[in-house]
Amino acid sequence: MLTLLCPGSSFAQETREDGAGSNAAAAALTVEATSPTTDDWAETVPANGWLAAWQEAVISAEISGQRITSVNGEVGDTVKAGQELAKLSSDKIESEVQQREADLESARAAFDEAKANGDRARKLKGSGAATDQQITEYLVAERKAQADLDSAEAALASSRVDLEHTRILAVDDGTISARSASLGDVVATGDELFKLIRQSRIEWQAEIPLKQLRHVAEGTRAVIPTPIGDVEGSVRKIAPTASEKTGRVTAYVSLVPPDGDHPNPKTGIFVSGYFDVGTSSAINVPSSAITLRDGFSHVYVIVDGSPTTVSRKRVETGRRNGDRVEITSGLEGNETLVKAGGAFLADGSVVRLVSAREADDNAAGAAGAASASDDAAASSGEDTGQ
Repeated sequence: MLTLLCPGSSFAQETREDGAGSNAAAAALTVEATSPTTDDWAETVPANGWLAAWQEAVISAEISGQRITSVNGEVGDTVKAGQELAKLSSDKIESEVQQREADLESARAAFDEAKANGDRARKLKGSGAATDQQITEYLVAERKAQADLDSAEAALASSRVDLEHTRILAVDDGTISARSASLGDVVATGDELFKLIRQSRIEWQAEIPLKQLRHVAEGTRAVIPTPIGDVEGSVRKIAPTASEKTGRVTAYVSLVPPDGDHPNPKTGIFVSGYFDVGTSSAINVPSSAITLRDGFSHVYVIVDGSPTTVSRKRVETGRRNGDRVEITSGLEGNETLVKAGGAFLADGSVVRLVSAREADDNAAGAAGAASASDDAAASSGEDTGQ
């Protein structure tokens, strides 16, 4: 009996070992390997900020008591310097101009008479035909007439200027951004009637973190991505002080006017963009190789051995370029990593390496098996129904 049981015991033990080995092989996950690459990537400084007018001109009334008789400019209109935007009533001022012209003619006549008397008085001086007092009176009257003439000319010039101010004109080329003028309003001196974006120039007032300001200077290229294409510009000026609220410094970016049918950027929009500050070397991996766990980024490094296992390693990420991510710390660049599927792995997991083609074939096979299983389930359901 003992001789018969021994072979049986040995056979049972071998069977258990074979089963364990088979289970271990089944537990190994199939993964594809990848290695980090080092490339020169564009180095950028991200920033946020408002789109605003480069300079905004306020067009106000320069006379008071006149009624708006026409409004010729609307918000969004592109205008030229000197173009009429509104018209004020001018009947009263035109009457004043005519009155000033008449006053000027009267002053000229009085001056001509006083000058003639003054010339005669100067000729009679020392002859004894007129007393010194009379001569002095004629000369003083001449000077007074000259002053009255100058005053009349100034009054006429002032009235003519008021008449010109009844035409509200654009002070520069640009785009009307606001209109307060309404037909029939009676204006007062200083009343705002229009606002104008000078030369239709829009700028980006980008807020830059202080620690990244050293990378940005006047002339640095800036890019604002939009759904219809990138809007580009360059730094015009950097503010000399930082914001007391945010600690950021504002960079004023002059945007390049759009070409073709692209609309001009609109003011009052908060946008995100970046500054192109050159290129630098970047160790990068596929984004699929990075796994987020407990709020940190990790990759799985393949450890050669028997069996092959993986070691989880925490990394810090940086820039992104398409489907690749920069690793700023945690890798030396010569490791072999798991390309995808890190969410199903743990530190020390056993894996089986396959090539990219095998991985694609396995994925296609799995998809086919799933499809066949669905078809079989559907067919079984139909047979049951019958």
